[in-house]
Amino acid sequence: MRFVNGIHQIMSSLGDPKELKTQVETLGFQHLDLEVTIPRVAIFRDAIIELLIVEAGPLVTPQVHNALCTILNYIGGSYIYIRAKFSERLKTIASSWAHANNKAVKDEVLEAHDGGGEQNERSGGSNEPREAKSETHKKRSNWGLSSGKAAKQSAKQLNEQAAAKEKNEFQNASIPKTFDDMFAFNVAVMGMSGATWMSEILSSFGTIVTNVSNSYRLQEECDVLSLRLAKYNQPINLSEFKSVMLASLRSLCKDWDSNHEVAWSWLWSNVERLVKSTMGKPRQQEAALANFLRGLDDNAQMVIRREVYVKFFSIAPAGQDYFKQSSTRLHFIADKLVAMTLETYRDPKKLVIDISAMGLRHVGYAVPTDLFGPFVSACVQVVRELTTTEA
Repeated sequence: MRFVNGIHQIMSSLGDPKELKTQVETLGFQHLDLEVTIPRVAIFRDAIIELLIVEAGPLVTPQVHNALCTILNYIGGSYIYIRAKFSERLKTIASSWAHANNKAVKDEVLEAHDGGGEQNERSGGSNEPREAKSETHKKRSNWGLSSGKAAKQSAKQLNEQAAAKEKNEFQNASIPKTFDDMFAFNVAVMGMSGATWMSEILSSFGTIVTNVSNSYRLQEECDVLSLRLAKYNQPINLSEFKSVMLASLRSLCKDWDSNHEVAWSWLWSNVERLVKSTMGKPRQQEAALANFLRGLDDNAQMVIRREVYVKFFSIAPAGQDYFKQSSTRLHFIADKLVAMTLETYRDPKKLVIDISAMGLRHVGYAVPTDLFGPFVSACVQVVRELTTTEA
């Protein structure tokens, strides 16, 4: 389904060069984890064209054949170029992000140790001979005044050292050391404390950065983020987050240069594009889904419970090895799945936690992630047979 959608988007953008470039860059970004080479592009191109010749027959004229070769060569060459160009940006992002979150280890200088050493030095006289002790005892009356003055000076020095230490600790504590702390500091300084929606992006930003090379995970994170941002009624200006983000990174990365600026701006442009593509839609989709679920009668619910597994097993027969429970249990899973779809819109943060906990409980089953896509496709096909609403 993803493959067909990708080809359809590219073909639909042929009349708009700017849109075509955006679509190809998006798909190339999604294939960063694959090693695309010229021989592989040629194999893929020939396979696609041969399939179209078999299916379309005489419709694939020499002109159509040449046009398809040109388009597929352009796409394949773009993938190779994007992978070579963006790999350096990914390295820059990874290194600067690690540096921005490197918590400095404080070298604690314990004044007590220094004080203990002075005490040991002063008490070292206990090892002197008795004659020296007696001589010292005799002379105490002479130097008692001077020793008291030295003691006062020593106490003054200790107080000054303690005050300097407290001042240094306060300065070190007041300077943010991590990205989250620096971001909160800059939000207050730049007068954006009222933009509470930034906390939602900040909580997901670390995961977004670490999974920037995994396009599908990045897409999922941005989708969940858009659901969480939909709960805010205040205006959301994503460019404001970019300003605070770059200001924080410049403060934390000592080797910041133009390469860092380009890399992080590129990252945020991709994230902003993914988030904006779904902004404003979650509320409409939630209302449409709620109406659909309320309109399901007992017969429709039974169709969902039964047909989901029928279609899934037909698409991925290997999935039967992981659904060996009774019909009652399978129906319960289907009902729970339907309920979770609506909960995704109502409380996305809680649902992510619940799904993560569910995944940990079922980790022992070792279900291949390759089965997730066919299962989702089966569910979508069943629902499409029950409604004509595309929201």
